Amino acid sequence: MVPTAVVAQPVPSDAELGHPSLYLNRELGWLDFNWRVLQQARDERHPLLERVRFIGITCSNLDEFYQKRVGGLKRQEIAGLTTLSLDGRHASEQLRLIRSATRVMQDTITDVWEDDLRHRMAEEAGVVVSVYSDLAASQREQLDRHFIDHIYPILTPLAVDPGHPFPLISNLSLSLAVQLRHPSRGTSHFVRLKVPTTGGRWLRLAESRHAHEFVPIEEIVRNNVHLLFAGMEVESVWAFRVTRNADISRDDEETEDLLALVSEELRERRFAPVVRLEVEAGIPDEPLDLLLRELELGHEDVVHIRGLLGLDECEFFASLDIPRHRFPPWEPLSPHGFGHSTDMEEERSIFALIRSGDVLVHHPYDAFNTTVQRLVEEAANDPAVVAIKQTLYRTSEGSPIVRSLIRAAEAGKQVAVLVEVTARFEEVRNIGWAQVLEDAGVHVTYGVMGLKTHAKVVLVVRYESGNPRVYCHIGTGNYHARTAKLYTDIGLLTADQTIGADVVNLFHFLTGHAPDQQYRELVVAPRDMRDRFVELIRREVENQRRDGNGKILAKMNALDDSVIIPELYRASREGVRIDLIIRGHCRLRPKLPGFSDNIRVRSLIGRFLEHDRIYTFHNGGDPEVYVGSADWRDRNLDRRVEAVISVKRVSIRDRLLETLELALRDNRLAWEMNADGSWTQL
Repeated sequence: MVPTAVVAQPVPSDAELGHPSLYLNRELGWLDFNWRVLQQARDERHPLLERVRFIGITCSNLDEFYQKRVGGLKRQEIAGLTTLSLDGRHASEQLRLIRSATRVMQDTITDVWEDDLRHRMAEEAGVVVSVYSDLAASQREQLDRHFIDHIYPILTPLAVDPGHPFPLISNLSLSLAVQLRHPSRGTSHFVRLKVPTTGGRWLRLAESRHAHEFVPIEEIVRNNVHLLFAGMEVESVWAFRVTRNADISRDDEETEDLLALVSEELRERRFAPVVRLEVEAGIPDEPLDLLLRELELGHEDVVHIRGLLGLDECEFFASLDIPRHRFPPWEPLSPHGFGHSTDMEEERSIFALIRSGDVLVHHPYDAFNTTVQRLVEEAANDPAVVAIKQTLYRTSEGSPIVRSLIRAAEAGKQVAVLVEVTARFEEVRNIGWAQVLEDAGVHVTYGVMGLKTHAKVVLVVRYESGNPRVYCHIGTGNYHARTAKLYTDIGLLTADQTIGADVVNLFHFLTGHAPDQQYRELVVAPRDMRDRFVELIRREVENQRRDGNGKILAKMNALDDSVIIPELYRASREGVRIDLIIRGHCRLRPKLPGFSDNIRVRSLIGRFLEHDRIYTFHNGGDPEVYVGSADWRDRNLDRRVEAVISVKRVSIRDRLLETLELALRDNRLAWEMNADGSWTQL
C-alpha cells in the first residue's frame, strides 16, 4: 500500500448511477498514479540508477500536474465558477485536498532522495553529489576558479527596490534569493539571481577520489555570491523555484490563424500566474514574504523542501555509463520478414509484406525502425508511391520520419501532414517541424479548429498495375523513434482497401471541410466513437442476460468519461465480467457492492510506460477487438480527433487477447484498485 490521495465518499444504498459518491476525483486520482511511479524509486528490485530515474520522472510529473491541473483549478477559483466535478467538489475544495496530498508526496520524494538514494549512489555506484562545504580545499579552489571563469560573466543579479521592479521569473527555473545588508546604513536589500543551468545542473569534479563526483551549480554560485556584491554584506542565500500556470484559455472559434494563436499562447505562458513556490526549508520570513507578495501567492501555495529543489534533473544520473546499476539494454525484434535480409534470401518490400496480410506491431518488443519507420522511408523512396499523409502529435529531435516526409516532398510526391501545434508542452517543437516541412513543400495543416488531433495514422497511396492502392498504419503511439523504445504501443499495418478508404476520408476531414464524413471500419471521435463503445457495452449486457457470458477486457491510459462509467456500472449489475487495465487515474470505483461487484481494475507500472489502448468485447464467443489512440475519457471522446479500428485477422485478434490475459496475470508490475480508490501492489 502507498498513501492515497483520493477521498472516497459513502455511497447511499439507493444512489442513482450519476451520484457523486460513485466517482473518484480525477486530479487526486492522478496523484495516486504518481504515488505508484514514486514507489518504483523505492522498489529495491529495480537497479539503483533506474530508481533514481523514477525520482526524476515523479518530480517531472508533479511539475506538469501543477502547471496543467492546479493551474486550471486556480483559474476556475479566481473566476468564481461554481461547476462541480463528477465527484461533487468545487475547485476550492479540490485545491485544498491537492495541497494536503502533494505536501505528503513532496516530503516522501525528499526523504527517498536525501536519506536513501543519494547515499546508496555514493556507496554502491561511486556517484557522489557533494555539498561545497564538505569538499577538500583543493576542490573548492577548483570550483572557485570555474565560477570566476565560466559562471560569473553570465550571472545577472536583479535587485528589487523602488528603482528596480520585481523581475520576470521563468517557469521552473532555479533561482537564488539573496538577502544583503549595507554595512554602514544598515539597510536590507533583496536580489534575485537566476542559476544558469543551460549547460547542465551538475558540475563534475575533475579531481576526486570517487569515480563520479558532482556539485550542483547552485552550490557553487551560493558559495561565491559575495563576489557579485562588492561593498555589501551577504546575510543569507536561499534557493527557490516557481511553477506557472500552463492552462491558458484559448478561443479557437474566433481566431483566423491557429499557428499565431498558439504562438501567442506560448508568449502568455511566460507571464502566466504562478501556482506554486518551492523554497528551501528554513528560509527566513523576510525574503519569503517578499516573494509571496510579488508573486501574488499565499502561504498555502508554498512548498518547503528539505534538500535539493528540482529533482526532475536527477534523471541525469540514471544516464551515467554504469551498466551494473541500470536496466540491461533492450533490443526490440523485427517481425518475421521485416528485418534485414540475409545473403540467402531476397528482401521483400514492406508493401509486399503488408499485402500478404495485416501486421500487428507491439512496441517496444517489435522494432519501430524496421516497421512503421520503414513504411514511411520506403514510401518516400519508392517511385510508385504518389502520396503520403500522416498525423504528427509528438515526434523526436532529428526525426527520421520527418526527414523521409521531406525527402518525399522534394521528390515530387503529394505529402500532407497534420501537425498538432496545440499538443501540450510540444508546441514549440511542433511549430518548428511544421515550418521545416512547409519549407520543403509539404502541405501542412495545423489541426482542426476546436479539436485536438490525437489520432495516429499514416496513409500511403501507391500505384500498382495501373491502379492506386492504399496502405495504412493505425496505432496507439506517437511517431517518435525514442519513445517507441520506452512506451508500450500497438499498431496495425494494413492494405485492407475498406480501411484505406476510411483513412482517406479521415484525412479529407482533417485537411478540408467534411464534418459528416462517413466511415465503414474506422471509428472516429468525436463523431461516433462514444456511441460505438456504448453500443458494444450494451451488447455484452444482452449476451449476459441471454447466455451468461458477457465479458469486457480493456486496457487504456485513464478512465474518466461520464457516459462510459455509468454504462460499465449497469453492465456489472447485470453480471458482465469487466477487467480494466488502467495505467493512470480511474474515476470508476470497482468492487462496490450492488454497483461494481464484477469490475476489477489493475494498473501496470514498470520499466516501460504502458501507453497502448486495446478494447475487447466477448461477443458471445466471437470477440471483437479494437485498437487505437483514444482512452475512455471525456477529452478523447468529445474534444479530440481520435481513431480506433476493429481487428479482423484472427491471429492478430488472438495475440491481442493473449497480451491482455498476460497483463491480468502479472504479479511483478501490477497494482489492484480497491473500492475506496486505494491501490495494493500485488
